[in-house]
Amino acid sequence: MSNVINVGMADYKTASTPDILMTAGLGSCVGVCLHDPLLKVGGLAHIMLPKANGKTGDNPFKYADTAIALMLGEVLALGGMRGRLRAKMAGGAQMFSFPGKPPILKIGDRNAEAVAEELKHLGIPLVTFDTGGSFGRTIHFDLKTGELRVRTISHGEKII
Repeated sequence: MSNVINVGMADYKTASTPDILMTAGLGSCVGVCLHDPLLKVGGLAHIMLPKANGKTGDNPFKYADTAIALMLGEVLALGGMRGRLRAKMAGGAQMFSFPGKPPILKIGDRNAEAVAEELKHLGIPLVTFDTGGSFGRTIHFDLKTGELRVRTISHGEKII
């Protein structure tokens, strides 16, 4: 019987099979998953912003450049091997725009780019992603299969 573990905004969780990691409310935020397909362990982080820029005392789970590295440490502590890890991500939407005006800050794009850069820096391949658009997402990451179920209100559901 699988246990669904909820990951809140600006947080991450790690687990092993048969657990499922889930996060809701991904607008401009990005959900990034790490998975060791042999041991079936992994993690899911709900990233709000690209870079911490040395902000001390702030929540390190909020930023791509700090949360992914922290989550990686916990996945490795569960027995995951860096050379086997694979990543997936979803989110990074442009939720707010106004006719005739440039998109405000493009935070969704910046978040997705920062996650991809951090994964590359850590040597973890990003095998698939579902980012962009102007709609929110809820994701379920199945540690047994490695499947990432992406649900939206107006654009249906898919597995990546």
